[in-house]
Amino acid sequence: MAKRVYEVWKGSNKFIFGGRLIFGPDARSLFVTLLLIIVPIIVFCVFVARHLRHEFSSYNAGYAISVVAVLFTIHVLVLLFLTSSRDPGVIPRNAHPPEEEFRYETSVTGDTGGRNTPSLQFPRTKEVMVNGLTVKVKYCDTCMLYRPPRCSHCSICNNCVERFDHHCPWVGQCIGLRNYRYFFLFVSSSTILCIYVFSISALYIKVLMDDYHGTVWKAMKESPASVVLMAYCFISLWFVGGLTGFHLYLIGTNQTTYENFRSRADGRLNVYNRGCLNNFLEVFCTKVKPSRNNFRAFVQEEVPRPPPRVISREPEADELSGDRRPKVEDDLDIGEDLLKISQRRNIEIDEDIRSRGSNGPPHNISEGESEHRAPTIRAEARHSSWERRSESWEIAPEVLVNSNVTESKSYVGSKEVRQ
Repeated sequence: MAKRVYEVWKGSNKFIFGGRLIFGPDARSLFVTLLLIIVPIIVFCVFVARHLRHEFSSYNAGYAISVVAVLFTIHVLVLLFLTSSRDPGVIPRNAHPPEEEFRYETSVTGDTGGRNTPSLQFPRTKEVMVNGLTVKVKYCDTCMLYRPPRCSHCSICNNCVERFDHHCPWVGQCIGLRNYRYFFLFVSSSTILCIYVFSISALYIKVLMDDYHGTVWKAMKESPASVVLMAYCFISLWFVGGLTGFHLYLIGTNQTTYENFRSRADGRLNVYNRGCLNNFLEVFCTKVKPSRNNFRAFVQEEVPRPPPRVISREPEADELSGDRRPKVEDDLDIGEDLLKISQRRNIEIDEDIRSRGSNGPPHNISEGESEHRAPTIRAEARHSSWERRSESWEIAPEVLVNSNVTESKSYVGSKEVRQ
């Protein structure tokens, strides 16, 4: 039976409802976030808002306090759900490296005795144009692709995410191109909810002071839940309120959290800034791009591809340093040394023949025997430049006798190689 994409997904995401919802690997932290939102609202409605139902001139005005709190909480939870359960902009990884980017290089290593070893490599960066300026994009070894501009690889989800902002553990998901808008609305709405609960709790303390004609301490003793809610909202405001202000600055300058921290360290120029108004319009008024992934689609069987042919090149002379030399140059040197040895041997043989000719008749060789021996010498020369005995590097005499034939061939070959 064919499997679906979400069943063989190589990232660390978690899928539910047949791949319809996608979460990060730390999705369990969502339960903590839900408790931090729902529990204070329940306490607020039971111990604060319920006692304020009849404190206003209009009888039904007091109920609006509870209704607003419940509806706004539902609004915050929906934004949390949209942020954590949707594709943040994951780029599908390639099954194979991009062939058009192959680059074959030869490396010289000491282990191979100065010989060349072809290796397949990729350019680590590419240059693309963004708003008329050059931006370098990196190659991702995990996803086997060149990341688009503003894309980064999340080590927690193990995915490349478009317009990667950060990975938020409170929502259990990466924040990227397709859910950044909902993330900002969730954070800002949580800030407004904290302000609302804090204000109504303080109002209830004021009402108790007026009803009992007491001090703040007496009112706090009458409603300790209001004091706890005010303290909780005050602490939460430092977190969600500060986060809201920081992201307002990022939106106004068209930056992501990742780019902001990186630019501080590297001093890079922000090439995406289009002006404050256009930056806000880009985030809130543009259509959210559809997902690049269809997690419910069936996996298609891949046709096996032949491995790429590795084409190596010989390094230039100036690329080699020290005593490392290519094998071709070593062979040429050996051929020249062998030629010198054979020439000296020929001179010694000629002198020996002359000395024998003066003392006795020279050895006559028939024409048939010479014709029969010449091709044998050439055949032996074809197999090897010289022959050696076992555990000895001495040159065989029959090769030295016919060294004119053998060495002339090797010398010609060496000249051809040099040319």
